[in-house]
Amino acid sequence: MRPPALLAAAGAIALSLCVTAPVRALIVFDPNNYVQNVLTAARELQQINNQITSLQNEAQMLINQAKNLANMPYSSLQQLQSSIQRTQQLLAQAQRIAYDVQQIDRAFSTSYAPATGSQSSQVMVTNAQSRWQNTYAATQDALRVQAGIVGNLDTNRIQTSALLTSSQGASGALQATQAGNQILALNAQQLADLTAVVTAQGRAQSLEAAQRASAQDQAREQLRRFLTPGQGYQSFNVQMFH
Repeated sequence: MRPPALLAAAGAIALSLCVTAPVRALIVFDPNNYVQNVLTAARELQQINNQITSLQNEAQMLINQAKNLANMPYSSLQQLQSSIQRTQQLLAQAQRIAYDVQQIDRAFSTSYAPATGSQSSQVMVTNAQSRWQNTYAATQDALRVQAGIVGNLDTNRIQTSALLTSSQGASGALQATQAGNQILALNAQQLADLTAVVTAQGRAQSLEAAQRASAQDQAREQLRRFLTPGQGYQSFNVQMFH
């Protein structure tokens, strides 16, 4: 068989195979459809990522809210109250003329009252002794209050350090606010101690000034009595030996 005849026969066989092959055996690739499918999958993946990010943000927001609402574990309230109570007890232990308006008025109407000509020498001596005792007691009270407040300094130092540490390590706004409030309470307690010292010292100084003024007034009365002419010396019999 000649070569042209062979080629014609091969072509006829190939044509017959193509015609008799089933249509479902053919694979057709659509580039446009493939691109659309890829874009759709990418958009769905981006939406999922956005949802995951949103959930993470909400979870972090809840964590932050929980931190902001968390109470500070440290409290200095008991120590501050104890310091204030110690100072109050020292002030309440004031001797003789205490921090009472009625006692002060009563004392200045008796032992601190101006000396008069009708008072006996014994009354003047008794009043002078009472005034000295008041000044002595007030000075002792002032020193005791000062000693008590000096004893509070170490407690205040410890509380200040603890509160500053708690404030710096606060995990939320509530803890920071609570630490700041406790620091303000500590400052108020220190101011109360300072007021107590000034008050006790002022009481002692006031009683000392009142004692000097009363002593000067009494000395003028005694000098007047000494210089006032009176009955001279009169002799009288005294039996010295039995």
